[in-house]
Order: sequence, then C-alpha cells, then structure tokens
Amino acid sequence: MAKGPGAGVTDGSEPTSADVEMMREAIAAAAGVRHETSPNPWVGCVIVPDGDAPAAIGATQPPGGPHAEAVALDLAGPHARGATAYVTLEPCAHTGRTPPCADALVAAGVARVVVGVEDPDPRVAGRGIARLRDAGIEVVVGIAAEEISDQLAPYLKHRRTGRPWVVLKLAASLDGRTATADGASRWITGPLARADAHRLRAESDAVVVGAGTVRADDPALTVRDAAGRDPLRVVLGTAPVGAAVHPALELSGPLEGVLDELGRRDVLQVLVEGGATVAGAFHRSGLVDRYVFYVAPALFGGDDARPMFTGGGAPSMDELWRGRVVSVGQLGPDLRIELAAG
Repeated sequence: MAKGPGAGVTDGSEPTSADVEMMREAIAAAAGVRHETSPNPWVGCVIVPDGDAPAAIGATQPPGGPHAEAVALDLAGPHARGATAYVTLEPCAHTGRTPPCADALVAAGVARVVVGVEDPDPRVAGRGIARLRDAGIEVVVGIAAEEISDQLAPYLKHRRTGRPWVVLKLAASLDGRTATADGASRWITGPLARADAHRLRAESDAVVVGAGTVRADDPALTVRDAAGRDPLRVVLGTAPVGAAVHPALELSGPLEGVLDELGRRDVLQVLVEGGATVAGAFHRSGLVDRYVFYVAPALFGGDDARPMFTGGGAPSMDELWRGRVVSVGQLGPDLRIELAAG
C-alpha cells in the first residue's frame, strides 16, 4: 500500500479528477444534514454506476435512521452492482442502531469504494476498509481528506479524545469591547450576525455559559433565528430558580472535567457563549478549538467598557497567543472572523 499526495492509501489505482468531483458531491450531501445526525457523524455517500444510470446521493439520517451508504444504495438499487461508491467516512463494520454499512456495500456488489477519511472510532478503525478489501473490493482512501477532516472535526476529536470540539463565540466592537460599563450588550452586532450565531447553536450539541451571565442577562440559549434543534444548556455553577435557561445541566469544577462529562454524554460540539470570565478561562486553559468573532463597526471608545476576556493575559510578547485565520466574511455591516487554535 502506498501513500501519495491527495490519494492516501490505495489498492493500486490512482484517484482521478472524477473521484475528486464525486467526493465533493458527497461532502455537499453531508453538509446538508450537519444539524440532524449527532451524535452520529454527518456523512455523505455517492454511488456512481458503471453505465448510463444517474448517480445516487445519500446522507446520514437522524439517529436511528439509515447511514449515508444505506440511503444511497437504496436509491441506486440494482445499479449499485459494479458501481463505485464515494463515502466521506470509512463505512462502519459493527452493528449499532443499524446494520454494518461495509456489509451492505459488499452485499450490493459494488466494485470500488473511495473513502475520504478513516474512522477513529475503535469499533471501526480500519475494520470497515478491511471488510471491503477482504471481499475483493478495490478501496482508495484519502480523497479530499483535509476538507472532510475539517467538516467532521467535532466527531473525529470526540472519538479520539472523548471530549467535544470547543467553539468559543464572542461578539465585540472594533475596539474589542463586549458591553458597556453597566453590562448592557444588546445589540452590538446586527441581525445577520445574530442569525449566524444561532446557526452555530443549532449545529452544537451543547451551549455553555457561566452562572454570572445567567444572572445578568437571563438568556434562553435556544435556537430562534436558524433551522435546527435547541442544544443542551449547560451552566457553570448554579442558575437561579426560574431562569430562562432551565432546564439546564449545572456543572462545576475544572473545565477539563466539564468537557469530559459532556463527552460522556455524547456531546460532539460545545459552543461557549459565556461572558468574559468564562471566555478567558477556556482560552487560558488551551481548551478552545475554534474561535468565532463577530466584530461590529462600532467603538465604545474607552477603557470602562467590558473586554472580551477577563483575567491575566500574555505576560510577554513571546507568550502572545497566535492562531490561524480560517475565514473572514461579512454579515451585513459586521465581520465574522474564524480562528483555529495552533
């Protein structure tokens, strides 16, 4: 088995431009179900028959429903025999809520399977690929692996570490302030930025705030301006009786332990929406995977407005935290800046 740029591990054949194109179709199918499948991974599958039959495109359904491969195989019917299947994540090889997808591909008679990334789940972890190869199916691994790894980052991290992917969201003025001296912050950013923040909530399994934010702002933390389900609401500390955040999971102790507990509850992605104290604590602990900043073209113009982080910062320039810009976009008058840690 050989490794090549963009090709990954293959059974001998080199990937073609059509392989890349079809995998991108599978990635798009997975993106369409991003808010629906957790704690299962959001996976896309495209089956291309050997002939004139149209491609069949499937995506993983909500928990308990069929996986992407099963959806696409059902659509392809008898045309799956001799076809090539493109799937963003290694087909499962164990029985969970549904039968193994690797077995379904074998039974359907596909001739070739192109896999984006291997599944680190110990119940799969190469077993799906081995099952396909043992059945004489040609397997190519690694097409669009970087793009798929980014798309599936919360799932992959959870399976590798037991902890959720942590997204820290902050809305601030151009001079880095999040509220007036008396705590007022509604609204720094405009409706498009707020809707995008609700989309982040919808794709997160849990949202975390501190008890201080609950007492000050009484947020509901529900999804209102985007399609999707409400996340599990988590309060660090104790929320007052009758607070809008209830019912909520109240946790205390080290943040690492909080993340371990959320991981045990099958939380793949957590959105941290706490105030400056919680934001600073997650940042200084090195627990944030992605930062999402919504920056308004506004200035508080003084040092009495509240900052994005409280607590001690970098003591020297050598210790200044530096991330990597993932994307910069405009939402109405506001900027959306996404940073990756490291």
